[in-house]
Order: sequence, then structure tokens, then C-alpha cells
Amino acid sequence: MHVIIRTYYGKGVKQLFDIGEAHEAELQGLMRQIEGLVSYTLARNGHGGFSVTVCRTKRDIKRTLQTAHDFLAKYAPEKSLAAMQISEGKVITHIK
Repeated sequence: MHVIIRTYYGKGVKQLFDIGEAHEAELQGLMRQIEGLVSYTLARNGHGGFSVTVCRTKRDIKRTLQTAHDFLAKYAPEKSLAAMQISEGKVITHIK
């Protein structure tokens, strides 16, 4: 399994998470369609927010990134997105 953690901060971050929250059901539906998705979490924190995506393969991770990109382009095509830091790696252990 593979994991990617995207941490968002800076200008536009509140709007980014407002979009995710306002369209939560649609976002969940899109992510659930991705074969190989193990889990997806979108959360706010004091400086912005982050997402944690766990998938069976790196290719599945790429599909989630494209899905998230397309989702945001639909609701915020003219807005510049918040800054992002990415951490990615192979899962050692995952507990449900």
C-alpha cells in the first residue's frame, strides 16, 4: 500500500476547505469510485488543513490526485490554490 499526505497552507486555504466541506457528499462519491482506494481523509487544522490518502498502489494514488484536481477545477477554476507540502511513501502498517 501507498500513502500520500498533502498539507495545505497560506493564501486561499480557507476557501479550499470550504469547497470540500460544501460539496462533501460529491467528493466522497468521486473518491469511492476509485478502485484501490483504502481510505481518504480531509481535515482542517489551525494553519489550513491536510488530506491523507491510502491506496493499494501508486497508480491508485495518482488517480486520487487527478480526481481531487478535477473536483477543485470544477468549483474553483479561477482561484489560485493554497500552497501545498507533499509527503508520500510506502505503508508499513495500516490499522482499520
